[in-house]
Order: sequence, then structure tokens, then C-alpha cells
Amino acid sequence: MNWFFIGLALLAGATLPTQAGINAQLQLHWARHPALASLVSFTVGTLALILYCVAARVPFPSFAGSTTQWWHWVGGLLGALFVTVVTFLAPRLGAATMVGLVVAGQMLASVGLDHFGLLGYAERPLSLMRLVGVALLVFGVILIRRF
Repeated sequence: MNWFFIGLALLAGATLPTQAGINAQLQLHWARHPALASLVSFTVGTLALILYCVAARVPFPSFAGSTTQWWHWVGGLLGALFVTVVTFLAPRLGAATMVGLVVAGQMLASVGLDHFGLLGYAERPLSLMRLVGVALLVFGVILIRRF
């Protein structure tokens, strides 16, 4: 695997507890509600992406002839749910437990998506070793939470 991709994935992963902690502090000191803190986070992120797309001259595609399905637009809703939930959970669970549980949930969903080849993922059947990997991950979360 490409080291750049590994580094990029690790960097993306590091943003989760950082963003959750920042949003939780915004909630505590100003917003008073995880949804409002998440709205601010999404607004700032949206403005940053608009500026990037304008600066990089990213062309906006036409809807004419598009094969987009209704469910292709759900990603933003899932992102809003995710950011709001981790904003709520961060001060209650702590960074390590929260991220461990989130990663365990991601792995459980991921093996299902891979097994059935859903959402454009290549079909990768659920194997004993994949199940062992998920079980070890869940066990790791239990250890993090207890100790």
C-alpha cells in the first residue's frame, strides 16, 4: 500500500477526535446544543469548500443527463448525524472510548458493505479472519473503556 495513502488516512482519522473535542467545547462555551455546534462546523466547512472549489476552478456538473439516484444525496445527512452525535458523546465518553466505538461501528458496517458489495464496494465475502479482526477491535474498545 502507498505510504502517502496510509499517512493521509491516519491524518483523516486524527481529525475525528480533534473535531469532536473542538465541537464539544463550542457546545459548552457557546452553542449549548450539539446540533447547533454541528451546524457551525458544517457552515465553516461548507464555506471552506466553496472557497477551495472557486480557487481551484472546479467545474460544477450539469444535472441534465445525470444518473444520480435520490439516495446519493444522503451522505450530507449522515455526516450531520455523525458530527452531532460525536459532539454529544465526546465529553461523555472521552476521546479514546468514543473513537474506539465509532471505529467498531465503522468496521461492522464495512464488513457488511463489503460482503454484499453494496454502494459500489467490491464484493469481499465475510471470512472467519475478518470476523476475528472485528472481534479483536471490539475487545480493544472494551479494554480501552475499562482501563
